[in-house]
Amino acid sequence: MNRVGLPSAMPGKSHMLQSPAGIADGFRYLIVIALVFCLTVWLGACGKGNGEKLGERIVPLGQTAPKGGGRRLVGEPYKVAGRWYTPKEVRSYSKVGVASWYGDLFHGRRTANGEIYDVNRLSAAHKTLPLPAYARVTNLSNNRTIVVRVNDRGPFSNDRLIDLSKKAADALGFRQHGVAKVRVTYMGPAPLSGDDSYERRFLASQSWVRHYASAEPPPNADPITVASVSKPVPAPLPKPAALGPLPSEPAPAGGAFSIQAGSFSQEGNAAKARQTLGGIGHVDVAPVMVGDVRYYRVRVGPFADRGRAEAALQQITAAGYHGARVVSQ
Repeated sequence: MNRVGLPSAMPGKSHMLQSPAGIADGFRYLIVIALVFCLTVWLGACGKGNGEKLGERIVPLGQTAPKGGGRRLVGEPYKVAGRWYTPKEVRSYSKVGVASWYGDLFHGRRTANGEIYDVNRLSAAHKTLPLPAYARVTNLSNNRTIVVRVNDRGPFSNDRLIDLSKKAADALGFRQHGVAKVRVTYMGPAPLSGDDSYERRFLASQSWVRHYASAEPPPNADPITVASVSKPVPAPLPKPAALGPLPSEPAPAGGAFSIQAGSFSQEGNAAKARQTLGGIGHVDVAPVMVGDVRYYRVRVGPFADRGRAEAALQQITAAGYHGARVVSQ
């Protein structure tokens, strides 16, 4: 017998009989070897960038990663686990599928386009969308909607549609469940600077955010997001389309549709939007109060049916109003 209780490579007759203790030690050894092998395989499958192994951790867990630093990327077709994926530029994209999330294991490591993943930012991985991009994600079980920055590739298991950051999964209310059925809509390219004010302000404008901030605060939450819930959104805004659309008023009965292009804290920015979008359809600017703050809501339409409204939505999005959406009139 050798030191760990396994039979020698060339046992003689006298070595063929082993004590029960020796046999048990041998099985334990084999189990340890098997566990080490499985762990090695699992770690090798955890890469987010085209199925590669985990990269170097540049920012320690618990520290905030710097913004930006990446590049615009579409990329060539690539193969992961026997399947081919073809990234491409898109003008419109909207799909329903399963979302998962990825967390601390990837914090501080490079994303597919060279940025650094931070679990406490609203970001995501997608297999084919151009990087970086804005995408609107709606949890279909609770109707929560957020905007995320797509800056990574994945997920590559179980035909999942999108992998969200830990903070994004918290905001959509499914982190404890692990997965959720969602709709993902492409909104346009995101800035290379990594500026995440658009995502945060869109989140702060949602009607369910007060409950999210008080009942489900994510660990190490970005204090800017929480503060924006309890205080008015600061003004002036840096550009006309910087703030996502605020919650719509209850829609009156009727079959017509309009496009809500955005809501602005400055009337001048709303007037610029009216001028820019006037060629698409009738533009209505209406003041609305959110708490103690007055906003100017810009809507285009109405349109007789949803098909015409969707066509107008594409034009409005192309004009730079990435948070625009169809609403019942």
